[in-house]
Amino acid sequence: MQRRERTRHLIELGGLVQKAGLVDLADDDRATLYGAMLELAGRAQGDDASDVLALWKRRGKRAFDAEAEGSETA
Repeated sequence: MQRRERTRHLIELGGLVQKAGLVDLADDDRATLYGAMLELAGRAQGDDASDVLALWKRRGKRAFDAEAEGSETA
């Protein structure tokens, strides 16, 4: 059961990478995607980590909300 949950979780994370447009932006190059994610992780571990994470969270919530509103009107 835990393996199934982990698999679902990983698939959902991959979906977020796709949804954010990163796959197309990086031309489906895994090294580029990995490098970008390492850069993001480095920023999130810096001195202003809590500010960076809060900003990302707000942006993500707004995007999810906008998507939900769009699907409700469709």
